[in-house]
Amino acid sequence: MKKGIKTGWITTLLALVLLTSACGGNAGTTADSKGNNSEQSGQKTIKLTFFDKNTGDAFTNPVAEEITRRTGITIEVQQPTGNPEEKLNLMLTSNDLPDIVLMDRRSDIVNKYIAAGALVPLDDLIDQYGPNIKEMYGDVLNKSRYTDGKNYYLNNWYGMDPDPGWSFNMRMDILKELGYGDKAEKGEPFTQEEFVQLLQQFKDKYPNIDGKAPIPLTLNADHMPTITGVFKGMYGMKNYYEADGKLMLDVRDPHYLDMMKFINELYRQGLLDKEWAVNKTQIFEQKAASGRVFSVGGGMPTEPNRMLKEQNGADTDKQFYAFNVVAPGVDPAQTTYGPRSSLGWDAIGITVANKHPEETIKFMDFLASEEGQYLLQWGLEGEHWDMVDGKHVPRPETLQGFRTNWNEFASKTGIRKWTWFIKNGNGSDGTPYDLAVKYERDAVNTHALVSMANTSWDTAVYDNLGPKGGTPDALNEQKIKDICDKGFTTMIYAESAAEVEQIYNKMMADLEANHADKIEQIYTQNYHERLELWK
Repeated sequence: MKKGIKTGWITTLLALVLLTSACGGNAGTTADSKGNNSEQSGQKTIKLTFFDKNTGDAFTNPVAEEITRRTGITIEVQQPTGNPEEKLNLMLTSNDLPDIVLMDRRSDIVNKYIAAGALVPLDDLIDQYGPNIKEMYGDVLNKSRYTDGKNYYLNNWYGMDPDPGWSFNMRMDILKELGYGDKAEKGEPFTQEEFVQLLQQFKDKYPNIDGKAPIPLTLNADHMPTITGVFKGMYGMKNYYEADGKLMLDVRDPHYLDMMKFINELYRQGLLDKEWAVNKTQIFEQKAASGRVFSVGGGMPTEPNRMLKEQNGADTDKQFYAFNVVAPGVDPAQTTYGPRSSLGWDAIGITVANKHPEETIKFMDFLASEEGQYLLQWGLEGEHWDMVDGKHVPRPETLQGFRTNWNEFASKTGIRKWTWFIKNGNGSDGTPYDLAVKYERDAVNTHALVSMANTSWDTAVYDNLGPKGGTPDALNEQKIKDICDKGFTTMIYAESAAEVEQIYNKMMADLEANHADKIEQIYTQNYHERLELWK
């Protein structure tokens, strides 16, 4: 009797265990970054917190779901409501760190996190679990090492972007009217002399446009580095003047004074917008799209071109096209209109708060892979794109979605919403990773690939060579930069070329009085240490 009761009890217990197991087979667990588990249908997943200064969307769209299915990782995206750097500093000082952090790679905040021991060294993790990272990043990993020789982050938007950067953008229809149509359509460079002639011809031919004076050339004062950069591009100048193994301020470049005299001459001849220094973005865009402007300097004037197409039709040539304007004595292939770093914009690191570093690096490795890049930027195969004859081919509705409402479509599908570990350029089948921007090109962008070819250059070796933030030298460096910025604007408004020289000489004297040479010594020392580190 007792034996029968015992057997029955065991049978009942086994049935309960099997029942429980069967029920549990339809539900997995989600382990958050602190090691706590929560139920989630389908599989065991890990939830990680990810501070991304670029987006705050919930990780719930189709691309996000596919990432979780492929990696077992789900993300709680964190984004500041205010200044990202302030939030990053607060998290560091309060030791309230997310699992993954995305920061501006060019900012001193990255060095602060590394120096504070807040980021995990990635070298061993990459060696064990990062074959795709090694393949895709290549020498970028070597060039992104900290001074101790270790990697603490993965780059974002890395590799040289093949698209052109800055340029002098001129209205194609007016170039044709002035007799330069063939040259313009071929995307051939213009000499500085030809450029001045064009500005003057435009001013003479159209003395009155809708009751207002013409504007041969205007600029966007909200982007001063672009203004100085586009004129420096004409002369082949770079971030620094390098001579005899030393890095010096760009104002010491032998071309600098010639450049300033040229810009001043444009201003004195009425060819440069007299209000250029107070043109905020909205004012600049309205002017450029008004029909009164022939040329703008800087990046591609996307919004003015959009407005001009809206006014004149999608196929209109009443748009600004990019051109390489070359200073006297400069080889067109040596102009420097496209300064961009092959090391990218952002740094993405694993913090010491992360309880799952191995799973996290595997997650990173998948997203960094070619397959991960196409998922992030093209979406799901069979839903957003198809493989046809060995090539990625987007579905028409995917392309139309970005044309109709970019932000809404990206949020709904997840395509190009999570821009993490992004590599510039094309995949192995020749299609661009960046579907939304580079798969379909309008006439202006297609033309720019020809007209601005060979004008981009890699700034990586010059990135972040200044003194450490918060130091007396850093404060002095800022003062020196302010002197140079003020000198640039003052020289443009000078009443004569002789006065430009006087202002330049005073600026150089002020720099010497503020020990610019000491800052240049820091640039040079950091530069040579970097070259040694990269060996």
